[in-house]
Amino acid sequence: MNKILVSGSINIENTLKIESFPLNYFPVTYPFFGVNSTISGVGYNLAKSLTKLGDKVNFASIIGSDLSGMMVRDELKLDKVKDKYVISQMEKTCASIIIYDKDGKRQIHCDLKDIQEQVYPEDLFLEALDECKLVSLCNINFSRPFLKIAKEQGKIIASDVHVIGDLNDPYNTDFMKSADILFMSNENLPSPPMDWIKMVLNKFGNDIIVIGLGKEGVLMSVKKDNFIAQIPAVYTRPIVNTIGAGDSLFSAFLHFYNKTSNPYESIKRAITFASYKIGVAGAADGFLNEKELENVYQNVKHNFKI
Repeated sequence: MNKILVSGSINIENTLKIESFPLNYFPVTYPFFGVNSTISGVGYNLAKSLTKLGDKVNFASIIGSDLSGMMVRDELKLDKVKDKYVISQMEKTCASIIIYDKDGKRQIHCDLKDIQEQVYPEDLFLEALDECKLVSLCNINFSRPFLKIAKEQGKIIASDVHVIGDLNDPYNTDFMKSADILFMSNENLPSPPMDWIKMVLNKFGNDIIVIGLGKEGVLMSVKKDNFIAQIPAVYTRPIVNTIGAGDSLFSAFLHFYNKTSNPYESIKRAITFASYKIGVAGAADGFLNEKELENVYQNVKHNFKI
């Protein structure tokens, strides 16, 4: 199997479980075992889950030269994710706070520090790129210059622009027009998902487009087959926190697509993978390996009609 390159962020993720939203003011509370800290970030989530699924990953990212950065490297070793292309170029590592309730609703507060002003060394990226056919370039600024490079080298480019509400979004347009495989959420779409996916396809012509619909599953377009359809979600275990659902959907799809080039089989297993993942609190926890996923998939595959 070809290696996969992931270029994206890492942060220290702090989660807080509350009873419900809205959160009213009070001076102090004691949510025993309701506060946790882990390593997360879109790039890290992808690299960890892909590695868990059995892929060899070249992971390019930028962290701080602080205590948090040291924690990141220790965690990468535990996850068996090589940190050769993770550079300590910032003073402080990115951090986030995620508040979630018993129904799985969540609110994310993400402190990117000065990562959006950072430049990742091109020579190091080219070294990481050399062995990879599929390249996941997360929509963080240090990944942006590498869209052109990956395209010129004929790599398959995958990108997830997450919450999007404008077809001409100045921040995300580069990623949307360059991606062969494009993922996004339905959370802020200005029109119904079916209308939106057709507009994205007409404007950018991406080979595969997937819109995450939460509990309704996904909407997927495959250009070469003239295919656009909704694929339902499946239930694998009780939901604890939906944070990281999109990252797990994206990573599992990339794993199976890199292995089979079949978007239909890939999306069914990706939906199953994401469903199982949200049975835990942290964005970077709850990942299955491929054998475990296949066992879970066998129990739910009858729900898929494609």
